Amino acid sequence: MSGNGSGTALVLGGGGPVGGAWLTGVLAGLTDAGLDLDRADVVIGTSAGAIFGSRLACGQPPRELYERQLSGADRIDLDVTAAQTFRFLRAALSSRNPERSIRRLGRAALAARTPPAAEMRDAVRELLRGATDWPARALRIAAVDAVTGEVAAFDADAKVGLVDAVAASCAVPLVWPPLALDGRHWLDGGSRSTANLQLARGYRRVLAVAPIPNAVGPHPSAPQQAAGLTADGAAVSLLCPDRDARRAMGRNMTANARVPDAARAGHAQATALAESVAKVWQA
Repeated sequence: MSGNGSGTALVLGGGGPVGGAWLTGVLAGLTDAGLDLDRADVVIGTSAGAIFGSRLACGQPPRELYERQLSGADRIDLDVTAAQTFRFLRAALSSRNPERSIRRLGRAALAARTPPAAEMRDAVRELLRGATDWPARALRIAAVDAVTGEVAAFDADAKVGLVDAVAASCAVPLVWPPLALDGRHWLDGGSRSTANLQLARGYRRVLAVAPIPNAVGPHPSAPQQAAGLTADGAAVSLLCPDRDARRAMGRNMTANARVPDAARAGHAQATALAESVAKVWQA
C-alpha cells in the first residue's frame, strides 16, 4: 500500500551488524535531540532495518536499541566466508542489467548449501526481543523474490507472520537460504536496494537512514532513490554514514568488535544533523 500524498515515512535500511548498530545510534541521537519518530505514519524496514524497525514500531525506544548495541546485548553473529563473498559478487556483478543481475543472484542463492531456514527464524525471533506480532502501527518489511527479482513489502495484511517477514528480509544470499513463504522464495530485502526508498513513494515527508547507500550490482543507490522521491514532490532527509562513521564502521559489516563504535558514531552524526532533519520531519 503506498502513501496518498500526505503523511510521513521512516525508512530504515540494511547493513549487517555494524550498519545496524550505526542505525540505532542515529535513531537514538535524533530522539535525544528532540525529534519525535513516533509521528511516522509508516515504518519501512529492510534487512537490519527490518529488525530494528519492527522493534521500534512495537514500542521499543530508540535509546534502548542504542544502549543494547553499546553493551553487546544484541550481538549478531553472521559468519560470511571468502567463498560465499566471491560467489555473491560473481552473481551480483554478472550483468549490467539490473533484472538479469538479481535473477542470477537468486538462482545462486537457491542452489547454495546453507543452514536450515529454521535456524534463521530462531535467530531473527531472538533479535526481535519480543516484537513477534504485527504492531498496530503501520509497518512494511521489504524482501526480494528469488525467482523474479521483484521487491515486495510484507505488512499486517499479508498472510505472513512478522517473524517470517523479517527473516525473509534478512535472508542474505548464499549465507542464509531464501525463505519459502506463500509459495514463493524470498531473498534479503537489500539484495537490489539497500534501503528501498521507493516504497515510501506517495508520502509527503520521508526520513531515510541508510547504513549502506549502495547495493552490490547495477541497482539504484539510496541517494538516487531519494532524488526520485524529491522529484515527485516529497521532502526527503537521507542520512548515510559520514567520514567519521565510515572510519568507525570499517569495511566488514559483520565485525562485532566494531559495533559499539559504530553506534556511537551514528549518535554523534545524528546529533550534529538533528536540526536540519527536523526541518523536514517536523515541517
